[in-house]
Amino acid sequence: MIEVDGLVHVYPEGTRAIDGVDLTIAVGERIAIVGQNGSGKTTLVRHFNGLLRPTEGRVLIDGADTAPRRVADLARTVGLAFQDPDRQIFAGNVRSEIAFGPRNAGLRGAELEGAIDRALAVAGLEGDAATNPYDLGFSRRKLLALASVIAMETPIVVLDEPTTGQDARGIDRIQRIVADLSAAGRTVIAVSHDMRFVAESFERVVVMRDGRIVLDGATGEVFAEDAWPTLASTYLEPTLPARVGAKLGLGATPTEAALVAALASRAGDGR
Repeated sequence: MIEVDGLVHVYPEGTRAIDGVDLTIAVGERIAIVGQNGSGKTTLVRHFNGLLRPTEGRVLIDGADTAPRRVADLARTVGLAFQDPDRQIFAGNVRSEIAFGPRNAGLRGAELEGAIDRALAVAGLEGDAATNPYDLGFSRRKLLALASVIAMETPIVVLDEPTTGQDARGIDRIQRIVADLSAAGRTVIAVSHDMRFVAESFERVVVMRDGRIVLDGATGEVFAEDAWPTLASTYLEPTLPARVGAKLGLGATPTEAALVAALASRAGDGR
């Protein structure tokens, strides 16, 4: 679905934000891209829908080079929800905001209305359809930006820091959205600093530092104890369950039930 080949991106002022990245993302994968601020995460994913163009190398979507394609064309395949929803929202009410993307992607009539209704329901915004987006709090504007991308029904969905500003209920909702998109066969890519969200929601993790990929593997491998020094070099820490799981011999992504059982066993043994 996505192939990145020798990608380099240098901003006009000379910042080399991406420095020779090779990456392949298969159809239907759930993949998180993590790293400290300035590591190149957002710069990388903005190449997927043409908002940025390679200085060197190339990005292929379904085998086609993105370089000659218009953003409007790529938007039918790659939907991107920005980190800051206020850079994405402009319509006078929530329903119109959600309608903009799918309408421009060619949906009409009952098909368009169905896509809007589904996105409203998924984001929990059914009661806000007539509300001005700027009358919503930040966390709900984030959900609106996500709903506007979901409604486009693109095969690839990119989420930039989707849990920022969310409480526990909001994070649970976003986790369900990710799971549902994946179950529908859509490729889900998230840029995130929320390691718990990443560990619980994604099957593959890519770690970036200084515009390069320094780790790429299954979530359990990336959060395993032998990878902690590399994570530390990017100012990231493994999740608490990963640390406890390592101590108890349960691996880097233990289930809640396994943790409870192991702790109960140790308590019973007096340890």
